[in-house]
Amino acid sequence: MTNDLSVYENVESNVRSYCRSFPVSFTSASGAEITGADGKTYIDFLAGCSSLNYGHNDEDMKQALVDYITSDGITHGLDFHTEAKGALLEAFDRIILQPREMDYRLQFTGPTGANAVEAALKLARKVTGRDRIVAFTNGFHGVTLGALACTGNGYHRKGASRPLDGVDRMPYEGALGKDIDSLKVLEEMYRNPSSGFEAPAAFILETVQGEGGLNDSSAEWLQGVERLARELGALLIVDDIQAGCGRTGTFFSFEKMGIAPDIVTMAKSLSGMGLPFAMTLLRPELDIWSPAEHNGTFRGNNHAFVTARIALEKFWSDASFSQKVEAKAELLEGKLKEIAIKTGGKVKGRGMFRGVDVGSGELAEEICRECFENGLIIETSGAHGEVVKVLAPLTIEVGLFERGLDIMAEAAATVVKARLSAAA
Repeated sequence: MTNDLSVYENVESNVRSYCRSFPVSFTSASGAEITGADGKTYIDFLAGCSSLNYGHNDEDMKQALVDYITSDGITHGLDFHTEAKGALLEAFDRIILQPREMDYRLQFTGPTGANAVEAALKLARKVTGRDRIVAFTNGFHGVTLGALACTGNGYHRKGASRPLDGVDRMPYEGALGKDIDSLKVLEEMYRNPSSGFEAPAAFILETVQGEGGLNDSSAEWLQGVERLARELGALLIVDDIQAGCGRTGTFFSFEKMGIAPDIVTMAKSLSGMGLPFAMTLLRPELDIWSPAEHNGTFRGNNHAFVTARIALEKFWSDASFSQKVEAKAELLEGKLKEIAIKTGGKVKGRGMFRGVDVGSGELAEEICRECFENGLIIETSGAHGEVVKVLAPLTIEVGLFERGLDIMAEAAATVVKARLSAAA
C-alpha cells in the first residue's frame, strides 16, 4: 500500500475539501474505524458527514448487497417497478410510517440531499402557486441553485457566481441572542401587511442545524413556525437530511417536537451504508406531480434500496436501537461538558448530533488537527467553523466511543495549554 497523494494533487479538482484536513489515502473501514495506506487506523467521528450512522460496512447490509449483486439483481432501474424497490416501500411503510401514524408518499429523487430539497421547493411552489420560500440564518440545504438559495453559508453561496433569489431569510431560534424572540420577529414580518414580506410557498428548516453550528430548536419554536405556516397557507418543509435516520435519537428528528411537516427531505444515512440515495416525503394531497415532471436518471438506485431495507429491519423494527442511541447521547453530553469547561466553550446540539462551540474557528481547527494526529477524524461546523462537531456512528461500541472522546478531550487540553504558554 502507498500513501502517495500526488495523483490527487495533479489530477483532481481544487474543489476537494475534506481530504485537505485528512491527508491520507484510506484503504478499508469497518464499524467506527477507518484505516489508511499509512497503516494507521483512525476512529471515525465524521462518518461520511452523517451518511454512515450505522457505521462502515455493516455485515448484514454488506451480505444482502453481495447476494443481490451476485444474483444479477437490477442495478439501474430508472423508476421501474423492481423487487428491491417494492420491498423497501413496504418496509418503510410498515416499520417507519405506520407505527408513527404518518401518511406520506415517497418520491425517489436524484441521489443527493440537494436533489430532494430541489424537489421539495418545486413542489411547494407548484402546490401553492407562490414563489417565495422562507429559510433561516445558518441553514444549510445543499449547493445546487435552488437549495443554495435557501442555504445561508456565504462561502458556498459565492460559488454560484450569480444572484440567488426567491428566498426570504429569517432568524433561526436564538440567532439574535437570548433576549430577542425570533419567533415574534417572524410573526411580525408576516402578519404585518406593511412589512413588505409576501406570504410564502413554504418555510424550510432543520430542527438541528448541522453545518450551521449544531443550533438546536425548541419544540415551542417549531410549533410556532408551523402555526404561522398554516395561518399563511404555506407548507412546512423539514430538511432531515443530516439530522434524520436516528442522529437525534429518533428516526425523524422532529418526532418529539409536536409538529407534522408537509414535506420531509431525507438522504445521507437513508441507504444504510453510504450508497447514494435520497427521498422527498410528501403528504398525499400534495402529490400533484405529472409523470416525469421532476425526475433524475439515478433515482432508481436499487443497490441502495436493498441496504436501506436491511437498515430499517435491523435497527428500527423496535425501540431498542433508539434506546441505545439515547444512552450514548447521555455519555456524549457528559464528556462534551468536560471539554467545554477546559476550552471555555459550550455544548450544542441534541442526541448524537452534538459538539462544542469553542468560540473560534482557528481554535476548533487546531483541536481537530491535533485529534487527527492522535488517531481521531473529526471536523468543524458553524458560521466561523467554531464548533468541534461529533458525528460518530450511532452503532459505535461504547469503549471505542469513550476512547475517541478521550482523544478529543486530550487534544483540546493540549491546544489550550499551548496557546496559554504562547501568550505568557
